[in-house]
Amino acid sequence: MSGDNDRPMHFATRAVHAGRVTDGLSSISPPLVQGVNFEQPRGVASVPRYTRYANTPTIVLVQQRLAALEGSEAAVCTSSGMGATSCAMLALLRPGDHLLSSAWIYGGTHRLFTEELPKMGIEVTFIDPMDSRGWRQAVRPSTRAVFVETPVNPTCRVLDLKPISHLTRENGIALVVDSTFASPVNLRPLEHGADVVIASTTKYLNGHHDMLGGAVFGSQAYVDEVTQKMMVWGQAPDPFACWLLERGLKTLHIRVERANANAMALASWCEAQPAFAAVHYPGLASHPDHALAAATMDGFGGMMSLELVGGAAAADRMVERLALVLHATSLGGVDSLICEPRFSSHAHMTSEARAALGIPDGFLRVSVGIEDVRDLIADFAQALA
Repeated sequence: MSGDNDRPMHFATRAVHAGRVTDGLSSISPPLVQGVNFEQPRGVASVPRYTRYANTPTIVLVQQRLAALEGSEAAVCTSSGMGATSCAMLALLRPGDHLLSSAWIYGGTHRLFTEELPKMGIEVTFIDPMDSRGWRQAVRPSTRAVFVETPVNPTCRVLDLKPISHLTRENGIALVVDSTFASPVNLRPLEHGADVVIASTTKYLNGHHDMLGGAVFGSQAYVDEVTQKMMVWGQAPDPFACWLLERGLKTLHIRVERANANAMALASWCEAQPAFAAVHYPGLASHPDHALAAATMDGFGGMMSLELVGGAAAADRMVERLALVLHATSLGGVDSLICEPRFSSHAHMTSEARAALGIPDGFLRVSVGIEDVRDLIADFAQALA
């Protein structure tokens, strides 16, 4: 941001102003530059300004703001969260390399690691992320990266990045963290030893259920490599999606703080209801990672998960009876949503495989929005009646 004020900005201010260039005549709302093709200097070899290269004005602005919020040297946007994950891993891994991954990851990422990377000659080993000895024993000379997700989708477990980052630094390998569930309001993994951060910007960063995108954060040299993969594999973001993302970022801090508060209140109410066999929310003292979340996160998040006493039939009935909380597979927006992972993110797995990951049939994932929490509780109460 240009101007005479060079003081460091707090997070909420960066979410509104970072990356903006003002000349005294600029629009307060940055304009959408939808153009794909731009004039180039004649007779000079230079990188053209071209949307597929993610270097046009609207895209550059939002990438600079995202980096400022995550605390990274650079960031690059992609057309989806899975595009971000794919390009991030392709920039790190080559045929013959080995990837160590937490077993607790998003279903789409699991499919990438089990179905696509092996076709490229990249071997993947899944580790119980709570087994510190298992991580160390699984490292090989060919291991190039460790991939983890925290908080975990959909179980809401929280991982301690410190010991994992010690292992990766000892062995000279990259620690990649998907922190979509947290958003940089609640957790900034680079501050805890991560080398690379991945996020689906579709979720909290945009927050309005109206754009699709992803982002990769890291050093400038690494982000340049990711950008090359993004260009070749056709994962460039659309300028209009980036314009929507920039607008959403301005309210990120307020939205996430409200979702944090709402989720805490709703989770506490659910924990007192006999219809639920378990309530998974890091803000609850009963959560196995509560102390870790309190020590490492700035908020417990807007995501929670529920297990009903009646299993799958009870879950189906509850979802059917909810009126305010809508059934949808996405998360992190202003509207509260609920979904069943067995029919969405983890549908490609068997019931037994899901159960082994802590996702039994009858498991519901809830993305708590910014509505009045009294209305959310009333909706849940009516659905359970």
